[in-house]
Amino acid sequence: MDAVPGYVSVIFLVTAFLAVWFLLQAAKSVGLQTLPSKILLFFLPLWIIFQCVLSIGGFYQNTDTMPPRLFVFGILPPLVLNLTLLIFFRPGFIERLPLQLLTLLHVVRIPVELVLYWLFLGTMVPRAMTFAGWNYDILTGILSLLVYMTAFRGNNANRAILIAFNLIGLVLLLIVVSIAALSVPSPIQQFAFEQPNRAVLTFPYSLLPTIVVPIVLFAHLASLWKLFLRR
Repeated sequence: MDAVPGYVSVIFLVTAFLAVWFLLQAAKSVGLQTLPSKILLFFLPLWIIFQCVLSIGGFYQNTDTMPPRLFVFGILPPLVLNLTLLIFFRPGFIERLPLQLLTLLHVVRIPVELVLYWLFLGTMVPRAMTFAGWNYDILTGILSLLVYMTAFRGNNANRAILIAFNLIGLVLLLIVVSIAALSVPSPIQQFAFEQPNRAVLTFPYSLLPTIVVPIVLFAHLASLWKLFLRR
């Protein structure tokens, strides 16, 4: 970690909390009195503290366990929460979330990709996880600004543009998540053995798979439900 400048951690932390802010603003627009909003307001602060404690304590750096600790204690719970919200709270919560905020939320992917590149220079992640390798997720962040400025003109949102944007963003997200998962030091690691994805096992970058990615994934799935499955 000594090879990574301190400002990289600061930029990443600001980005992570910006993603949380976008999500809470979207929930606030539905109403803080709703059960899903109350769950998010209660769960997110405790989850962030829990992840910080685990990563600062080096819990995730034990990479010999199967299944990997990061998946069981960091990734699985927010995935379960995402599915719970999408399955049980569609009419009263998902369908009332503002598409504008769900779209603009993806701007956080621009600084995330810059941070990943700096981490690559600091030998903390493989080249494949950056825009210099196989990760083009920064395009989603750039497109989010363009889509936000063009798709919401007039009284009706441009449904075709928003569907295309969310499908592209979801595919790019799944690509980088796959690369990251298969390059983390673990029994399932498949490549990047010379420079593995060590950053996500440490503070503050453990917040990427445990906070930022679940929020971004939720924004895509909620938007697509509103746009595609429900006209």
